[in-house]
Amino acid sequence: MVTNIKQSVTDPKRKKNLLNVKLIKREDITNDLLKIWIEKPNGYTFKPGQYCTIGINGIERAYSIVSAPYEKNIELFVELVPENEGGALTPLIWKLSPDDPITIRPRAKGIFVFNDQWQNHLLLATVTGVVPYVSFIRDYIKKIENHEVKNDRHKMHVLMGASYLDEFSYDEELKSAALKYPDLVAFVPSVSRPNESKNSDWSGTTGRVNMLVRDYANDNSLSPNDTLIYACGHPGMIEDVKEKMIPLGFTIDEERFWKED
Repeated sequence: MVTNIKQSVTDPKRKKNLLNVKLIKREDITNDLLKIWIEKPNGYTFKPGQYCTIGINGIERAYSIVSAPYEKNIELFVELVPENEGGALTPLIWKLSPDDPITIRPRAKGIFVFNDQWQNHLLLATVTGVVPYVSFIRDYIKKIENHEVKNDRHKMHVLMGASYLDEFSYDEELKSAALKYPDLVAFVPSVSRPNESKNSDWSGTTGRVNMLVRDYANDNSLSPNDTLIYACGHPGMIEDVKEKMIPLGFTIDEERFWKED
């Protein structure tokens, strides 16, 4: 599962619309997970949850944006798809060094954004699917700090699933947000393979998030009347959540991340 939402190859007619930026820095998380920061073009705007389309050598892919709109650079969280599995852009991203050139389309897109009409927000993710939620939370905390909103108006319940604990790349940030703003953020990371040796130090919640969602909603008195469920990541997780929660009356927004590149 990777953070690319749609595939695209540069249309020659649209090349003139591409903006040239550069890589600011990279942070290797695992052999196949990487954070990168790229320049944000002057005047570039987006809503938390939207995606940008970046390219190298004419190959383009769309990635959800981790950063909040107020941040100086654009942060992305990428999963490698090797060339022998059909990877095209991510193997090129893995070769990047600071100051290397990248293109970006001039407008962010996407409708998987924070919906402030609901009081409770149940945010379900698998690995890189947590990206839009990090953007939601960073943006909301900034608004709290700027006295634009109160921290008790909305509650964000983040359930993040991964096979291995080293895939929780934003867990410390989310834990910190939950401790500082408990009225705003609740964070539950869960590993689906607790008996694997790589998870020997794990003592937290276990199981796939789609198997946890119904009990979590019940335990936290989340009602279909005031709770919007967001499901982002693996299509199998999303379909199972829909099968479990739609019959109970819940509304679900979804963003599917495919392991294609």
